Amino acid sequence: MHLEEHVSLLTHNTFRVEARARYFVTLEQLEEIPVLLADERLRTLPRLILGGGSNVLFRDDFPGVVVRVALQGIELLDEDGSHRLVRVAAGENWHDFVRWTVEQGWPGLENLSLIPGTVGAAPVQNIGAYGVELADVCEVVEAVELSTGETHTIDRAACRFAYRDSLFKQQAGRWLITSVILRLPKRFAPRIDYPGVREALGAVDPTPLTISDAICAVRRAKLPGLAPGEPGSVGSFFKNPLVQAGQAEALRASYPGLPAWSQPDGRFKLSAAWLIEQCGWKGYREGDAGVYAKHALVLVNHGRATGAELWRLAEAIRSSVWERFGVSLTPEALILPA
Repeated sequence: MHLEEHVSLLTHNTFRVEARARYFVTLEQLEEIPVLLADERLRTLPRLILGGGSNVLFRDDFPGVVVRVALQGIELLDEDGSHRLVRVAAGENWHDFVRWTVEQGWPGLENLSLIPGTVGAAPVQNIGAYGVELADVCEVVEAVELSTGETHTIDRAACRFAYRDSLFKQQAGRWLITSVILRLPKRFAPRIDYPGVREALGAVDPTPLTISDAICAVRRAKLPGLAPGEPGSVGSFFKNPLVQAGQAEALRASYPGLPAWSQPDGRFKLSAAWLIEQCGWKGYREGDAGVYAKHALVLVNHGRATGAELWRLAEAIRSSVWERFGVSLTPEALILPA
């Protein structure tokens, strides 16, 4: 195991902010985990398990050890008439894996195309887009409990998946995910009734591959950081807030244009982008910290913004939405140090 000290994290986060890790290690083999856990220098320090750094804002240096998970491998474990079980190592690139499945003609993940990050980060955030979440296809998460070094096989129910949430997010620092086993359906059930997706498909027949292509086109059109030269970001910075039905009704009476979607538990999910845009933030810029001109939910680093500057902007946005609408916005991104 190669342990480095005082390492720049500039190239390890998609916001492209400068921060330094006290210690940094790249994990490429499972056999390195016991060595990492036994290192006396690291026992009392905070740990950060890092994938692609696509959902992290470093507002300052990280005072502990950053473990970049680079475990590789894809394995078809089993299949029957209705499903395929696929184990994917945590360090595999998520989008590359999705494209691999659709190029095989395998359905199930096409709506999750072009989500940045690694496979190991997908269950932490319970990534989702266009009507599909990781929870829909996750069978098992294999993880090491860092306090004991024991390996656990955690089934879908035990993962406590919720909207952009999971056991692994709730217990950050406890788990190191090593692989994810997905149950992919053989029956193709296209989900394309979302703004822009059907239009991007045009007259092309929907297949896993053509839907993936269409969603890639839609995401590239509205999100920065997916091509060279674009500003750094983590995509959607805030979660869409969940409110009680009474509050949603009152808000929609005052603001008829407010998008709100009913949830199974009786609450309503509001559009954070709409709330932020109504407060005048879309396209805002102060120095190199700003809000993307094409999407109010996306904070961007135009060049040399610091993590602290981006966090101050996020806090200002949260305050203005609360003052105007009485709605609290929660960051979707992980803010570090905590």
